[in-house]
Amino acid sequence: MRIFKKYFPALIAKYVRTFFRGRLYIHGRGGFEFENGKVIMPPKADVLHRETVIELNSKIAEITKKAA
Repeated sequence: MRIFKKYFPALIAKYVRTFFRGRLYIHGRGGFEFENGKVIMPPKADVLHRETVIELNSKIAEITKKAA
């Protein structure tokens, strides 16, 4: 489990893409799980969680697109 003290979407997306499966925690935003290189939406997600998951997954897609 990796703990991020600040929310840097590009850095977090790179981490998720590299490790492919696991958990992470972002101060001020909460805990997240990721699998298959994408952040998973929690079952009871609030608005901040939803926005974060959407933003991180779009950043991951952007990084993947650039790499291909």
